[in-house]
Amino acid sequence: MVDEADLESNVLEFVLKSFQFDRTETVGGVEYAVLHRTETESESKFRPKLVKLVLVVPKDWIVHDLASDLLLIAPDGIHPGHRGSGTAVEAAAEKTEFSEQGVDWIRIARPAGGWIYLPKSAEGTWTSEARAQLP
Repeated sequence: MVDEADLESNVLEFVLKSFQFDRTETVGGVEYAVLHRTETESESKFRPKLVKLVLVVPKDWIVHDLASDLLLIAPDGIHPGHRGSGTAVEAAAEKTEFSEQGVDWIRIARPAGGWIYLPKSAEGTWTSEARAQLP
């Protein structure tokens, strides 16, 4: 498990994108790290909109990989799961359910626009009221 200083000074790689730490949030008795990134909706549009992506990960699952100097997700808290390869795709082109770094994930629309990524196992814990509190 990483501490707050590691979370604040490093990025977490998820779906081949870098996410920055925002804060921790306790939901259902579990402490989650809330991370975010902003990207453009579509590079091919004349006036693309900015899209906010929010990633919610149990803090115990995050490890600092010194070799790559990245934060990674380790479902057991020790060994990072397999990361995808290739190139990142626009958030709108991603599947709503997928596996990444050894965890099954869901992608849910944010109330304010954009997307929230949650572990599928936490879907019921993160109610619409809890999700509305995310950045």
